[in-house]
Amino acid sequence: MPIAALLPDILASLSAHPRLVLEAPPGAGKTTQVPLALLDAAWLDGRRIVMLEPRRVAARSAAVFMARQLGEDVGGTVGYRIRFESRVSARTRIEVVTEGILTRMLQDDPTLDGVGALLFDEFHERHLAADLGLALARDVQAGLREDLRLVVMSATLDGARLADWLDAPRLSSAGRSFPVAVSHVPPRRDEALEHQIRRVVVEALDTHAGDALVFLPGQREIARCRAQLEAALPADVELLALHGELPVEAQSHVLQPAADGRRRVVLATNVAESSVTLPGVRIVVDSGLAREPRFDPNSGFSRLEVGTISQASADQRAGRAGRVASGVALRLWPESQRLEPQRRPEIAQVDLAALALELAAWGDAALSFPDPPPSGAMGAARDLLRRLGAFDAGETVTPLGRRMLALGTHPRLAAMLLAAGTPEAEALACDLCALVEARDPLRGGARSDALVMRWQALAAFRRGRVRTDVSRSALAAVDTAARQWRRRLRIDAQPADDAPAHALGDLLAHAFPDRIGFRHSRDPQRYSLSNGRMACLFDDSALLGEPWIVASDLRFDARDARLLLGAPVDEASLRRTWPDRFTDADETRWDASRRALVGERVRRFDGIVLDARANGRVDAGQAARALSDAVGELGLEVLPWRDGLRQWQARVLGLRAWMPELDLPDVSDASLLATRDSWLRPAFAGLTRLDALDAGRLSAALEAQLDWSQRSILDRFAPTRVDVPSGMARAITYAVEADGTPAAPVLAVKLQELFGLARTPAIADGRMPLTLHLLSPAGRPLQVTRDLEGFWARTYPDVRKEMKGRYPKHPWPEDPWNAVPTHRAKPRGT
Repeated sequence: MPIAALLPDILASLSAHPRLVLEAPPGAGKTTQVPLALLDAAWLDGRRIVMLEPRRVAARSAAVFMARQLGEDVGGTVGYRIRFESRVSARTRIEVVTEGILTRMLQDDPTLDGVGALLFDEFHERHLAADLGLALARDVQAGLREDLRLVVMSATLDGARLADWLDAPRLSSAGRSFPVAVSHVPPRRDEALEHQIRRVVVEALDTHAGDALVFLPGQREIARCRAQLEAALPADVELLALHGELPVEAQSHVLQPAADGRRRVVLATNVAESSVTLPGVRIVVDSGLAREPRFDPNSGFSRLEVGTISQASADQRAGRAGRVASGVALRLWPESQRLEPQRRPEIAQVDLAALALELAAWGDAALSFPDPPPSGAMGAARDLLRRLGAFDAGETVTPLGRRMLALGTHPRLAAMLLAAGTPEAEALACDLCALVEARDPLRGGARSDALVMRWQALAAFRRGRVRTDVSRSALAAVDTAARQWRRRLRIDAQPADDAPAHALGDLLAHAFPDRIGFRHSRDPQRYSLSNGRMACLFDDSALLGEPWIVASDLRFDARDARLLLGAPVDEASLRRTWPDRFTDADETRWDASRRALVGERVRRFDGIVLDARANGRVDAGQAARALSDAVGELGLEVLPWRDGLRQWQARVLGLRAWMPELDLPDVSDASLLATRDSWLRPAFAGLTRLDALDAGRLSAALEAQLDWSQRSILDRFAPTRVDVPSGMARAITYAVEADGTPAAPVLAVKLQELFGLARTPAIADGRMPLTLHLLSPAGRPLQVTRDLEGFWARTYPDVRKEMKGRYPKHPWPEDPWNAVPTHRAKPRGT
C-alpha cells in the first residue's frame, strides 16, 4: 500500500516527538497499516494501541482486516469495541473503538494505564466526540502522560492548522489511485432523486466497466432507489446496500469481492466515503448529499438532516472510482454549483449538553479545542443540565450527573433511564429511549402527535401483529435498540403489553423537564411550558383536553411553538417528583395594559403560572426588578434621556470603535437592554412608578458603567468641546448610525474662526478627523469637509468671491492661511 513507503518516517517521527499529524488520501492504507507498524516500536514497550474510528462499519472492517493480516481472528491481537458490542481479550494490543467508547476510557482512567498510543482516524469528519477525545488526550499528555503518543490521521484536512494547534510534525502520504473522469449529470425538470439515480446508473453500467458505488444520504433514500433499480437492472447485476445499521454479516458480504464475479451496484451512505474500501468499484454516482447531525431546537436533540456535502467530500467520493483502474465519477448536480471547501465541525452545529457534562466531569471547562464550542450553545447546555439535575446551582457535577455520564447517551435520555423506579418502569424507559432516538415508525397517513401510538405499535410488533400504517423495519430497529438498553442496564423485566399514556409522559418528563406544559385557562389548544414559552396543539391533536402534557418534539414558530409529539403527564406524579418546583409567593410585576406595577399572589410550577390573584400590595423589594422588566418590554426610549446622555453614549461607542485597546464597555442599546439588571435595576431602588426615574438618576446609572480612569480617558480622547483658533471652545456632536456603528463626529464652526489652521482637527489620539461643518456668519452651512487644507487651497476662493458681497462686515482675506481668526465682525471703520 502507498503508506508503506512512509512508515519508517512515521516511526522515526514518533520516536522523536509524541504527536503527529498524518495526511493520507483514501486507499493509502493508513487505517490498517499504521497501527500494525507501531506494534514493535520501542517507545510502545508492549502497551496497547487504541484507534478511534468514527463509524461502526469502519471499526469492524478495520479490525477484521488487520486480524487477517496477522493470520488471527478478531479478539486476538486486534479487537474492537463499539456501542453494545465488544470483541477484545487480554491478548488484544490494537483496540479499534468508536467515539463514545474513547471518551469513557479517558473519563474512567485519565492516566490510560496500559495504553501507549491513541490514533484518531478519519479526523477530517470532525465529529464532536473526536474533537472532545483529542482535546482530553492532549490534556492527559500535557499533565499526566508525556510518553503517550497521539497520531491524528486524515484524508482531507487543513493539516497545517491542526499541526500548529497540536504543535506537531506533519507527514503526507501519496494515495493509490488511477485517473478519474469527473462529469456532471444534473436532474431533469421535476425529476425525483430515485428516478435520476435509476437513469444515471443504468446508463453508466452500459457505458463503463466495473462495479458502481452510489452515494446517498441515508437508509430512506437507499430503500427508494433500490426499489427503482431492482426493476431496471439486469439479473446478472447484484444490488447491495451499505449503511451503519446493517447486520455484521451483511456488511462483510458487501466489503468482499463478488464470489461469482458478477457486477455490483452498492447503494451506500457516506460510511463508504473514506472509512472502508469496496473492491471492484470503477463507477461512482454521487448525489452530493449527506445526512449529518444538526442541533434541532424543536426536539432538543441533534437530528440527522440532509444537506449538501463539502468539496473535500466530493473529491473523496470521486477518488473511490480510481482504486483498481481508471474510472468515472458522475455528480448529480450542475457544474456551476459551488460547494463549501470543507465540512463544518459538529461542535459548531450540534447540541452541546453532553459536551458540557463531559467537560464539567473532567474538571476543565476551558479545555482547548481545534474549534472552540460556541458560547451561546454552551450556556444553553449548562442551563439544561441544571434542570436535569446533572449540575448543582453552579456547574459542579452532581452524583446523579456522574451516573448520567456513565450511561454514554444524551443527558436527557440518561436522566429518564435513571428516574425509573421499578423494573417495569425501567423497561418502559428503555422503549422510550429507543423510540426517541429512532426514525418515526408511523407512515405518512398515520401521523399523530401521541407518543403512545408509537409505543402501542411497538408492543403489537412484539406480539407478531404489525399494522399496515407502520414501518416493520423501523419497529424492528426500535425493538433491537430497546433490547440492547435492557441488556446494558441489566434489566430483567420484560416490556409490558399495555401501559397508560401518562405512564410514558411521567417518564418522559424527566428527559424534558423544560417542556412540561399546562393547559391555558381560556384556550384548550395552548399550553404554557415550564421554560416560559407557549405551545399549541393541532386541531386534531390526540392530546386535546389533557391538563398536563410533556413535549418530546416541538416546531418553534414566531409566536407559539407547535407540539409535534408528546404524552400526557399526571399532576400527582409531578408533585411527587418535583415538589420544590410548585411554589406559592407574593410577586410584583409590570402590567403593560395599565402601564403600572401590580401585586399578586402567584402559584407556579417552574416557569408556568398556574394561578394569579391580585393582593393589592406592591412589594418594594420586587418593584425595581419589575420596572427593569418593563423597560425590557417597552424599550429604552421610555427612559428620560437627555440629549447629553445620548451624546455620552455616542462618545463611548465611538471611542470603543476607534481605540479598541482601551477596552471600554459596550453601551449600545442592545447591550444596555441585555444588561439592564446590573445597571438600571439599582436606579429603580425605592421607586414604584416608571416615570419616577428622573434624568439625573438615569445619568448616574449610565455613567457608573465607566470607572474613574475610563471617564478620564473618555474626556481626553472624545471631548465634548474643542478649542478653535478664534479662542472659543466649540461643541463636538457625536452620533450613532442606524446599524449601531458610530458616525464621524461633527464640529460646526464659523469659517472665520479657523483662519490660520491648515490641518483638520482630530480626536481619539489623532485617529478620527472631525467632520467640519463650515458656517457662514449667519450660521448657515457653506461646506462640509474632513480635508481643511484642501478646502483652503481649492474651494475657499470661490466661497470668498460669493460671500464677500453678502457679508461685507466680516473678514474674507485672500490669504486665509495667515489671517487672524475671529468670531466677530470687522471693527467699524475698517
